[in-house]
Amino acid sequence: MTEPRMTAAQAGAKRTVATQDKKGLGVQDLILIAVLLAAGAVLKLTLGTVLGAYGMKPNFIIAAYCLAIILIRPTIGQSLVIGLLAGLVCQIPMLNATPLLNIPSEVLGALACGLLIRVPMRIGGKLDANPLVTTFLSTCVSGLTFAALSSYINVVSTGADFGAAMVAYGAIVLGTATFNAIFVQVLTVPLRKVLKR
Repeated sequence: MTEPRMTAAQAGAKRTVATQDKKGLGVQDLILIAVLLAAGAVLKLTLGTVLGAYGMKPNFIIAAYCLAIILIRPTIGQSLVIGLLAGLVCQIPMLNATPLLNIPSEVLGALACGLLIRVPMRIGGKLDANPLVTTFLSTCVSGLTFAALSSYINVVSTGADFGAAMVAYGAIVLGTATFNAIFVQVLTVPLRKVLKR
């Protein structure tokens, strides 16, 4: 016996309920955000320090909040809160030599990530390139915001050349964005399977 088809009104009501349910972050979402940000901080202090000695500058905290946003798919407002939390985590003295600049940079990076996760980027109908592209661009937004603020402070305090500082930062930001993008792309598929998302 076949089940009766849903009317358009019933389907619309079902979508409305699903949308309303997603407005708030669940306990599982909050735990995932906390775990990923903590893991990002630990990786930045350990593996990030080791890789930094070889000239690589990964930023695992940016990768962590991008991964959280990609997996959870929060609203724009919730993405901003995740970015704010990441910026606050960066205020731990061992994670940041320049206090407070991470707050606006991580908020803007998370905003970019929250907007970009809604853009379909499937290649050949199978490979979802969204995590790769979204993380790369979000890291660039965060990194260049940080670079601009830091360079401006240097110009005001020491009279340094803003353009030269931005060029130097730009190379670091592109390297970091590439590393983060690959890191998040590799982790997204297995984590989606584990979390059934």
